[in-house]
Amino acid sequence: MTIPDHLLDILCCPVSHEPLLPLSRDRLKRLNQAISKGEVAFVDGTAVNDPLRAGLMTRDQKVVYAVEDGIPVLLPERGIGTTQLDNWT
Repeated sequence: MTIPDHLLDILCCPVSHEPLLPLSRDRLKRLNQAISKGEVAFVDGTAVNDPLRAGLMTRDQKVVYAVEDGIPVLLPERGIGTTQLDNWT
């Protein structure tokens, strides 16, 4: 499920207030590969155990948020920092 453009226009990171963009298929695939290897943690330090079906990324590419059943999970502690991912930018 995709998020309508009018909703994307108002969504932002709850911490940095950066605008959010849909995560591309390529980046989603790379993120899920890292998750399957046990290499990814949420901002609060807990491991990300389940692959994402969709995600939103801050415009500065620093944080990814999951989209579950079409609903963005914009909790600060549930962000995924991209600095832990190889070759993200």
